[in-house]
Amino acid sequence: MTALVQELLNSFDRLSDSERLELVLEILKRTVDLEFPALSDEDLVLNAEGLFLDLDQQETMYE
Repeated sequence: MTALVQELLNSFDRLSDSERLELVLEILKRTVDLEFPALSDEDLVLNAEGLFLDLDQQETMYE
């Protein structure tokens, strides 16, 4: 993640809930027509693995 992206995320975290919603809606409007390349099988597996690891970690917090 670049420093600029991290700075944007930090700014997002400081917004109120209504400001966050406003920003998210605007970003979605601007990205709806973008064409993204299809994810490879490897990308899908890595993303799934990350999600499952996160879920496992959350699950241990509730045990």
